[in-house]
Amino acid sequence: MSLTASSPRARHSFQTDDPALWPIAEKVRAGERLAFEDGVALYRSGDILAVGWLANQVRERLHGDTAYFNVNRHINPTNVCVASCRLCAFGKKKGDAGTYTMALEEAWEAAGSGYVEAVTEFHIVGGLHPDLPFEYFLDLVRGLKERFPKVHIKAFTMVEVAFLAKRAKLTIPETLEQMKAAGVDSMPGGGAEIFADRVRHIICDHKIDGGEWLETARAAHRIGLRSNATMLYGHVENDEDRVDHLIRLRAVQDDTGGFQTFIPLAFHPDHTALAHIPKTTGMMDLRQIAVGRLMLDNFAHVKSYWQMVSPKMAQISLRFGADDIDGTVVEEKIYHEAGAVTPQGLRRADLIRLITEAGRVPFERDTLYRAVTRSEDSFTVAV
Repeated sequence: MSLTASSPRARHSFQTDDPALWPIAEKVRAGERLAFEDGVALYRSGDILAVGWLANQVRERLHGDTAYFNVNRHINPTNVCVASCRLCAFGKKKGDAGTYTMALEEAWEAAGSGYVEAVTEFHIVGGLHPDLPFEYFLDLVRGLKERFPKVHIKAFTMVEVAFLAKRAKLTIPETLEQMKAAGVDSMPGGGAEIFADRVRHIICDHKIDGGEWLETARAAHRIGLRSNATMLYGHVENDEDRVDHLIRLRAVQDDTGGFQTFIPLAFHPDHTALAHIPKTTGMMDLRQIAVGRLMLDNFAHVKSYWQMVSPKMAQISLRFGADDIDGTVVEEKIYHEAGAVTPQGLRRADLIRLITEAGRVPFERDTLYRAVTRSEDSFTVAV
């Protein structure tokens, strides 16, 4: 039995030995929304190639052969954190060995060092510091905007926003408005982990709950701050938890349209309280990309974050539903503290080579997915 794809890009008809995938394939062909039970079936299917084929059809329907990347830099201003999340190897308690907090001048200087090509994005996340005032973070952003006026600032997770709001005795909307006024242009998607309460109680019970994360995202979207959305997989969650997470993200996107990209994040257990959990496999990594692409019909983009899964797996994922492999990064600390052995950063030429060798067409984007053209030391964004 075979199913001919509706997309003229299809090289061959759909084939599978898993009968549970046939009704899902019919929905994908017709452009129909997948249900909870469809998501569970996709996670449990033994035919990963068929699942990937379906996800690739959706990916090519949306983006053809285009694969996106950007030239960005990560800034982690502090690793001091009041939370004690079992999933984390980055955060440290105040006074512990290895803690750091950047002075503002240090952070501004770091933003301008370590690369030769002009970055289009600063990605800023850090620990929940018990002493740093809200004004420190506003000043950090203001200083970056003053020194790098053309660079997009993607800063502060929903978890950080909720923590800063509590410390500053502000509402979530008030906190977001002040961040936006200081120069925050959009927000990353970290801290979502898995929304199910059972899971959060085990891995991150010191963070806001899943509902609060989603409501903070809604508030950001309402004032025009777009954000990413993540899902941390490969720890104590099950298939139903993952599908629930995706459907709850999809529901918010139906309401706000404010999520730009979905990013599955592979859990790195080394140096965490969950170090006994085995690392994710390539099959698991590819499945998260594919299922995310199939379930999140209202998300434009699905990213394979090469820092988490390796550049090689990011290449393969461009045939399993991903259309983006992130950026140059320059220096990444959070996942490397948890045992990631990928490079700290890649050059623009490296990303282009990865994409080209995967048979896709590289497209340098800014954070909002607008085309970037550049000379040796400057760039122009298509607006």
